[in-house]
Amino acid sequence: MPSLKSLRTRINSVKSTRKITSAMKMVAAAKLRRAQEQAQAARPYAERMERMLGSLAASLAGGEGGPALLAGTGKEQTYLIVAVSSDRGLCGGFNGSIARFVRNKARKLIVEGKTVKILCVGRKARDILKRDLEKNIVGTIDEIGRPQLGFHHAEKVAQRILHMYEAGEFDVCSVVYNRFKSAISQIVTDQQLIPFAPPVAVEPARGEAPKLVAPGDSQAIYEYEPDEGEILADLLPRNLSVQIYRALLESNASEHGARMTAMDNATRNAGDMINRLTLNYNRTRQAIITKELIEIISGAEAV
Repeated sequence: MPSLKSLRTRINSVKSTRKITSAMKMVAAAKLRRAQEQAQAARPYAERMERMLGSLAASLAGGEGGPALLAGTGKEQTYLIVAVSSDRGLCGGFNGSIARFVRNKARKLIVEGKTVKILCVGRKARDILKRDLEKNIVGTIDEIGRPQLGFHHAEKVAQRILHMYEAGEFDVCSVVYNRFKSAISQIVTDQQLIPFAPPVAVEPARGEAPKLVAPGDSQAIYEYEPDEGEILADLLPRNLSVQIYRALLESNASEHGARMTAMDNATRNAGDMINRLTLNYNRTRQAIITKELIEIISGAEAV
């Protein structure tokens, strides 16, 4: 039977933990609203830019003879996976879901005879993936979003990817991130960045049927000045930054939502544990008092 002192120490320890988790929950909830608004505001711009580039790419006969970011290298041997995670933990399965998806995708590509490289945006993905795929990790970009997430952070990541592509270090690049759905739900999303892949579907709103968007579909006919090739050469690098910025915003909102939910569950569990420990403490204290009374009564009867 544990002593009363050890039970009191444990109760005080759990109470201190509950204060910390409750504070972290409130901080995450305060940050979540702004992060969610930023992520939702970036979606229409990023989606519309993809559709416009898809229309331009379709006019170039599938990208033949177009910019390198559209036409690609002509082979699909080396893959670069950009894994977007967080620098801090205590956010439930947020980082684990990204690492698990990237690990499965990398293993599948390796089995197919492909070369896989992983660029980690955030320390947690690196810490998890290096257990199995340390030799495939080519770099880590951390402290993204400090003190506040901005477009310049996305440009930093995009420039790193462009330098690697121009150096011939990979043929295909995709970004894996958590897309924000709600505070308790995040969707792992795999989006190809290089070569540019025109969108083929638009996510429907609640209650609407799915809508397919074929590249180049439009009721209007546009004339471009200058020609499509020059516009694509200028917009494709910018689109890379935009799509990465969208991924960072979605991941940021998902992180705060996951942390708020995890800390709320931790606070509830701490409260339940305090109740159990308090009940155990009272029972132990009552048993000790009862034992002392029995000893006193027995001693008095013996006299």
